[in-house]
Parts: sequence; C-alpha cells; structure tokens
Amino acid sequence: MTGASDGQLADLARYQTLLAEWNEVMNLVGPLTIATYWTRHALDSAQLLAFAPDALTWADLGAGAGLPGVVLAILLKGRAGARVHLVESMTKRCRFLEVVAKDLDLPVQIHNARAEDLSLKVDVVTARACAPMTKLLGFAEPYLRRGATGLFLKGQDVATELSEAKKAWNFESDLHPSQSDPRGRIVQVKRFSRVR
Repeated sequence: MTGASDGQLADLARYQTLLAEWNEVMNLVGPLTIATYWTRHALDSAQLLAFAPDALTWADLGAGAGLPGVVLAILLKGRAGARVHLVESMTKRCRFLEVVAKDLDLPVQIHNARAEDLSLKVDVVTARACAPMTKLLGFAEPYLRRGATGLFLKGQDVATELSEAKKAWNFESDLHPSQSDPRGRIVQVKRFSRVR
C-alpha cells in the first residue's frame, strides 16, 4: 500500500492475522477474501482517506469486521485528535473490535448500538456492505445532519441504489471509481435532506 509507514503496514498485517483467526469462529468476512486481504479489504478501506485527508473524526456504521473503520484508525493513529467511532449493533462483533483495538492500540471508540440511535458529531460518516443506499442514508441521517460528509463504499449496483434512494432523500452525490475493484464506486454524499 503506497504511502503507509512500516509501522502502519505492520499493524495492517497484524489486523489481517486477527481477522483470519476470528473468522474461523465468527462470520466476519467471506473466508476466500482473506487471501486477497491487501486489495479487497486494506486498500478498499484506505482509499477513503484521499477524499477527506484532513478529517480526524470518522464514524463507521455497521462496523462488523472493522472495514473500513479499523484500517482508517490504523492510518490515523498518532495524529492529534484522531478518533474513529465503530458503530456495531451485534455484541459478538463488538468483542472482536475490542480485541483488535486493544491489540493495535487504536484511536477508536466502539459503540454497541444501532447507527440511527446515535448522534455523533464527526467529519465523515462511512459504511461498507452495510445496507442498500436508501436504508443506509436513514442510518447516516443523524451524522449527515450534523455536518458530516458521507463516503460510502458501494458495488456495481450503485446506480440503481442511488435512483431508489432519491425517492426518499434529497441529496447530491459524486461517484468516484474504486482503486481496489473496477466495478466498485465510492459515493460521496453532500447536501442532504429528507424528501418532504
């Protein structure tokens, strides 16, 4: 991964090990994707930083295995004021996130809660493989309303998801190509409100 320090690469490698170990007993990621961890998971998550290089506070909704939140926390570690909020409703997944956060000494706060029940003030709200866009914007609404930029990792059905979402939400979005998957897109959401 370009631009990552030796320490960050070591943390990312350690995270890969923990992910593989815990994936044996808990469904965190597709088992076959562990082999392509560096592109499928690490690069896919890390590319978000380029869209908000000065952002220090992030919320990862439906954090699950910690993607993209844990990768972002690894890359932000050591920056003054950096904090990644990992929001996950499943308690057993929060236990995994706690182990990773402690092992790697990450600047994270883990919330065992539903995303829409929190109202955190953050610079960026993000999610990956969490929900279709209409539902995802509902989860992200409290964060977007408080000024966060939305950066959501999406797959090849993104155009359909966006046109469906426009029925429930008023928003502007930019689509950026993914560095990790030619079919993937990063949806950058701004100017957001509910359809009256």
